[in-house]
Amino acid sequence: MSFESARQVEALNQGLADLNGKISVSFEFFPPTTEFMEQTLWNSIARLSTLAPKFVSVTYGANSGTRDRTHNVIKDIKERTGLVAAPHLTCIDATPSELRTIALDYWNSGIRHIVALRGDLPPNANELPKMYASDLVALLRDVADFDISVAAYPETHPEAKSAQADLLNLKRKIDAGASRAITQFFFDVESYLRFRDRCAAIGIEAEIVPGILPVSNYKTLQKFAGFTNVKIPHWLHQRFQGIADDDQTTRNLLGASIAIDMVRVLSREGVKDFHFYTLNRSELTYAICHTLGVRPV
Repeated sequence: MSFESARQVEALNQGLADLNGKISVSFEFFPPTTEFMEQTLWNSIARLSTLAPKFVSVTYGANSGTRDRTHNVIKDIKERTGLVAAPHLTCIDATPSELRTIALDYWNSGIRHIVALRGDLPPNANELPKMYASDLVALLRDVADFDISVAAYPETHPEAKSAQADLLNLKRKIDAGASRAITQFFFDVESYLRFRDRCAAIGIEAEIVPGILPVSNYKTLQKFAGFTNVKIPHWLHQRFQGIADDDQTTRNLLGASIAIDMVRVLSREGVKDFHFYTLNRSELTYAICHTLGVRPV
C-alpha cells in the first residue's frame, strides 16, 4: 500500500471512529404480498430492531388491500417488538371521514407516529386532488397529538411547478404541524445541503432527515430514479460501470461503501438522524449501520 493510500484509509477509519454512537437511524419497510416476502420482512425487522432505531415506518398503497396489510404489519411490529412503528398514511382515494377513522384506530392501538403523504395520483387522473399532505397533517393534528413526519424532495418533486413551489409546499406541511421531514433518497450530498439551507432561509426549523438508499442493484436504481426525479451522478455511474452484472457480494460492498461515505460527510455537516430505505432486506443496511458505529443493544 502506498503512503497516500495509507493516509486515505487512516482518514476513513478516523472519520468512522468519530461517528461511533453519535448518529441515530430509522428504517422503512413495505407490507409483504406473499408468505415468502412476509418471512423476509420479519427476519429483517428482527435483525434491524437490535440497532434500536428511533422508529420504523411501513409504506402504504392506494388500494384497500395494501392499506389493510400496512395496518396489520404496523400493529404487529408494535406488539411483537415494542419498536416505535410509524405507518404511512395517504389522502388520495380516501375521504376525511375515513382518514379520521383510520387515525383514531391507530391512536387507540397505541400508534403515535404517522408519516403523512399525499400519495400517488391514480393513472390518467383528470382532476386535482381534493386533499394534499398539508391538509392531512392538519387533520391528524385535529384527531390527536401525533408525531408526524412528511416527505421532502432535495431534487424537487416530479410534479412540482418549480423548486421554489415545492419548497413552499414543504413549509405548508411543517406549518400545519409536522415534526420533521424525511427526504427522498439522493446521492448528490451537495443537493441535500443546499436544500437544507434553502429550508432554513424560508423559516423551516424542523429537522430534515436524509433518506439513504443502499444500492445493491444499479439497474433497479435507474428504474427508481427515473420516476422519482432523482439524479444519478456521473461518479456513481462510473463506480458501477462494469460490475452491474457481477456477483451480489461485490455490488453490496460497493453500495455499502457509497452509503457509508454519504453518512460520514453528512454527519460532519451536523446531521445526526438518518432514514434507511431497506427494501425489506436487512443485510446491507445492518452492515452499513454497524460500520458507522450503530451497535446492537
